Amino acid sequence: MTKPLLAKDPFNIIITGVGGQGNVMASRVLAGMLVRTGYRVTIGETFGMSQRGGSVMSHIRVSDGSVWSPQIPKGRADLIVAIEPVEALRVLADYGNPAVKVLVNNRPIYPVGVITGEEEYPAPEKIREAVTSLSAQSFFLDATDEAVKLGNPILGNIVMIGAVVGLGVLPVNRGVFETTIREGMQATRVEANLRAFDIGVSAVSGAANPGG
Repeated sequence: MTKPLLAKDPFNIIITGVGGQGNVMASRVLAGMLVRTGYRVTIGETFGMSQRGGSVMSHIRVSDGSVWSPQIPKGRADLIVAIEPVEALRVLADYGNPAVKVLVNNRPIYPVGVITGEEEYPAPEKIREAVTSLSAQSFFLDATDEAVKLGNPILGNIVMIGAVVGLGVLPVNRGVFETTIREGMQATRVEANLRAFDIGVSAVSGAANPGG
């Protein structure tokens, strides 16, 4: 069976967050879904100063048949998935363009400078305003809050993957997600991941007022 065409080739995705949020796992799950669907995928990752709390950014480049370098050129992201709000702004500054779509998890993680009072964290409405103005379409999700209800805040990363699928910009679906995670994790964790995924899909597909 012929696989569906990508909206753009290569299709460039950046998943960004801070250490400890499951950013790398999210990128591997999404890449695994795309490979399973028949696409060629390259991943490049950058890490901040500390494993937990430093910036983490994964570049995912998806193609029908070509193998691209793992580094997305500046200004060429097609989709940005931010598991931490301020990280969305950091990535948009370098990789954004008028056509980019952005998914943002609303839960902030404050760096040490903010906790000690040496720095200020932008107000949520300022972040939303900036992301909306810098993107073609943006959605803001309470991914971590929903994950906490499921009993594990790290599932926020899977809520965000569900949102990617709900956005409809990639030719992947729930079936390929389920197959991918069933092969990659303990059976006892699968049901919670499926529930997190479904929450993400619903959050985007049912959103009446996205950010942009």
